[in-house]
Amino acid sequence: MNDSSDRPLIPTYHCHDCGSEVGFRSRRRTLTERYILPLFLLQPVRCGECFRRDYRLIFTRVRERLSDTPRMVPAKHQEAVASNRNVA
Repeated sequence: MNDSSDRPLIPTYHCHDCGSEVGFRSRRRTLTERYILPLFLLQPVRCGECFRRDYRLIFTRVRERLSDTPRMVPAKHQEAVASNRNVA
């Protein structure tokens, strides 16, 4: 749970695999995710760092889907793209 004073009862996202605090809503894929998960107040969430997909309470603060926001490019990929440019 988050100890912030603005929303003390709303948990923030925390990845169980890598420990990242950046999470995005993930698209609901199956009928179970579309119709059963909402009954349990759960939603699919994807980690922004390791891309692990998990189910969290709908009250957990996460960002909108990754495809709706500007692309996040890992640092290794940025270096490779920069080295392939022909700069005079």
